[in-house]
Amino acid sequence: MKSSDGSIIGVQPDKIENMKKDFVNTVNNGNKINPPLYLIPEPYDIDGRTIIHIHVPESLSVIRCGGRIFDRNNDSDIDITDNQHLVYQLYARKQNTYYVNTVFPALKVSDLRSDLIERARRMTRVRTEHHPWMDMNDEELLRSAKLILTDPETGKEGLTLASILLFGSDNLIVSILAHHKTDAIFRVFNTDRYDDRDVIVTNLLDSYDRLMAFGRKHLNDMFSMDGIVSISARDKILREIVSNLLAHRDYSNAYVAKFIIEKDRIYTENANRSHGFGALNVKAFSPYPKNPVISSVFREIGLADELGSGMKNTYKYTALYSGGVPEFIEGDVFRMIIPLNEAATATVGAENPISSDGVSDGVSGGASGGVSPLTIKLDADKANALIAFCTEERTKSEMMEFCAIRSDYYFRENILKPLLQQGILKRTVPDKPNSPKQKYIKA
Repeated sequence: MKSSDGSIIGVQPDKIENMKKDFVNTVNNGNKINPPLYLIPEPYDIDGRTIIHIHVPESLSVIRCGGRIFDRNNDSDIDITDNQHLVYQLYARKQNTYYVNTVFPALKVSDLRSDLIERARRMTRVRTEHHPWMDMNDEELLRSAKLILTDPETGKEGLTLASILLFGSDNLIVSILAHHKTDAIFRVFNTDRYDDRDVIVTNLLDSYDRLMAFGRKHLNDMFSMDGIVSISARDKILREIVSNLLAHRDYSNAYVAKFIIEKDRIYTENANRSHGFGALNVKAFSPYPKNPVISSVFREIGLADELGSGMKNTYKYTALYSGGVPEFIEGDVFRMIIPLNEAATATVGAENPISSDGVSDGVSGGASGGVSPLTIKLDADKANALIAFCTEERTKSEMMEFCAIRSDYYFRENILKPLLQQGILKRTVPDKPNSPKQKYIKA
């Protein structure tokens, strides 16, 4: 509230919760606002006075208030409910609110990469053995996926920006959307700059693959159990954050999307058409589609799940991977932060040698003589404990039981071999590598 002289009066602190509750109930009442709106009233203190801030973004659909349709004209709200022409124009404008639905009538299906469309067709087998797209030609598939639309202003039909981002050549994408780019950065040792980088300017399918490969390259795949099933929590997390980064970006904005791995976290940033500001609460979160056509294609080809499941999955797999709690921060730039423990980015090799007493400075290690870096996929405490456990002769089965690891292949390839190759453990008699009687001891 403001006084007559324009100064802020604010609201009474003891009324805030009731005001927030009344507002939320109103905007979620279908008889008053339809479809209901997901808006979050946030109290702020300004000069010792409390105000309630409500961010109301442009809606991606036509909203009725009390059963009527209003359109904005300068500073006035005009009731256009009974004007069929104006209502049609409003719906037409809203259809194009999704920037990726922008139509390019001059482009033809032949301008897209048929190999990418075929790849998407094959990828549908993740969802079902015989997906409807399998029996469609390229144009029919694009129409089915709503990647060919009619421009409501010109009445001309054509490929959409979404179809170009998904299936276009790199040259075509750059000519249509020059600012399209995703910057993948690994910054653990050289914190002033970066240790590794991949600037990705290509279609969304290849972008997904390159981001997944970048994450797998720099993040250790520690052993995780989901119930009684062994899983790669790392890959599960990467799938969620990479698909979110690509499918829910505001492509009209030139802000460069980022995928950054640091010692204690992964975080992503992308331009966003926000529906609120601040940290999202998984228990109270209502999903809102940003690019529904791209999201739908991602679901059909197995790169994403149903809308709203990504946040819950990320919470679940982050707890398994690092024991941390992810953050999702809504704003004009959407940020996702995944906490990491030290083992996630630790490597063994000449840079971080293992001392004769065990694993120092995380899961690190190395022998003198420039041994090439190898990864021990076990956190530092467990690695040190395992080495101490092997002060006496131990079989592989005993070591696996000690580490609570069931997969023989995983233990052999990701833990035992690196420790042997680095000279931290050694075999004892009989000196036969795969003998069930073979035992190991600290070197």
